[in-house]
Amino acid sequence: MNSERVFADFPDRGEPSLPATVGRLLESQRKVWPDLRRGMDALSSVQTRTIVGKHYPTLVQFNPIRITSTGAKVDPQTIARRKCFLCVENLPDPQQGVRYRDEYLILCNPAPIFRGHYTISHIDHRPQAIGDAIATLLALARDLSPSYQVFYNGPRCGASAPDHLHFQASPTGSIPLADRPFLERHANNSVQINGIPVTLLHNTDRSVLAYRAPAAAEATLVLERILRAAGQVLGTSEEPLVNILAWWSDDGWDLVVVLRSKHRPDAYFREDSEKLLISPAAVDMGGLVITPREEDFSRLDAQTIQAIYREVSLESSLATTILEAVR
Repeated sequence: MNSERVFADFPDRGEPSLPATVGRLLESQRKVWPDLRRGMDALSSVQTRTIVGKHYPTLVQFNPIRITSTGAKVDPQTIARRKCFLCVENLPDPQQGVRYRDEYLILCNPAPIFRGHYTISHIDHRPQAIGDAIATLLALARDLSPSYQVFYNGPRCGASAPDHLHFQASPTGSIPLADRPFLERHANNSVQINGIPVTLLHNTDRSVLAYRAPAAAEATLVLERILRAAGQVLGTSEEPLVNILAWWSDDGWDLVVVLRSKHRPDAYFREDSEKLLISPAAVDMGGLVITPREEDFSRLDAQTIQAIYREVSLESSLATTILEAVR
């Protein structure tokens, strides 16, 4: 890889922590990369409001700069025709990143949802798939703690680059579902895997499995079993539709797996006043719904959000079956 793309390496004896390193990257990139500067400046005018439903609140963000991601065409034909924007050779001239453990490049997202929004892409062009990258997900969550949490969008439910393996990072506390007290309030049925309780949440209108593991080997085993059980129940050899949130605190890893039935709600494809330009990925399913159009931001209510969650989430009976199959 061209060394000019590397702002810093991690781990490196001269870098005290990964949060400090990516913070320095952000400040440096803001000075030299106009697109990132515009994206960060746009955050100052982003509007946010809270919609309180029967069982949970949802944050809604009006963020016009996200229109490219929300409106992205992710069908195989479009993906095959365009240059991959995460490949190192296709990055904009000013863009640099932190080389992470010699395999990934941590990049500033030029269309941020948060102040401190990073994309962590593999140095090589390879498909978006979590199976062989669980160790990296866990390592990132630990190395970026306590400042950031990590999330993964499956290739068919939110990844705007389904052809290139990547994760994203957001500031801790920015996604409502990525919160242990929230998970404890909504805990319902659970099973044990090697002494690790895996819980199916209730009263969230989403099919969500959550667990906490003190060791990487246990965290990996449980996630592998969830993915395998989902594949068996759904009768597919492909990666099941999932969004994954992960974070680390002093006593281990928290992981949240959102089981999906499809990427976008039917209203996304409607015309005129019936259209809702909402494309749920991990952030949206996590309780922060992104709307690049003001009309959608204004008209969303608790009933509409509930309907979207239920439509794009896996049916609750199937989620229960998967939980039982995880044993």
